[in-house]
Amino acid sequence: MQNTWMAKKEEITDEDRDWYVIDGENKPLGRLASEIATLLQGKHKPIYTPHVDTGDFVVLLNSTKVRLTGNKAEQKMHYSHSGYLGNLKSKSYGELLEDGSLVPVKGAIRRMMPKNKLGKKMLKKLELYEGTDHPHEDEDLVEYEID
Repeated sequence: MQNTWMAKKEEITDEDRDWYVIDGENKPLGRLASEIATLLQGKHKPIYTPHVDTGDFVVLLNSTKVRLTGNKAEQKMHYSHSGYLGNLKSKSYGELLEDGSLVPVKGAIRRMMPKNKLGKKMLKKLELYEGTDHPHEDEDLVEYEID
């Protein structure tokens, strides 16, 4: 009988991780977020282990030009509260993306990650940029296309 191989934290190094570049222009936000969450967790690799961070780095370009389907741009709201009475602020997702905010995109990806310390560690491998310029030119970047 053969035992199942499981990755160990000490065996996974940054040299084992790839760098993926994704262009988010005119891509649906939910589909984009689910693909990125899969790459960050390492579920696309044969060495995937649930309790070890085996994922890759992801650089998302044009992250404010993602597409919201249906009426989400007008109807889906983002709320922020400072803790003081009467200080609840709300903006629609469309307004946030027009203002250049990365909150809707990062929030969608964060909510598809594991809800524990490991998920927070995996999310640190995500880099979001408004345009096409980024400081990761020296890495071995792999273009990743999302339908």
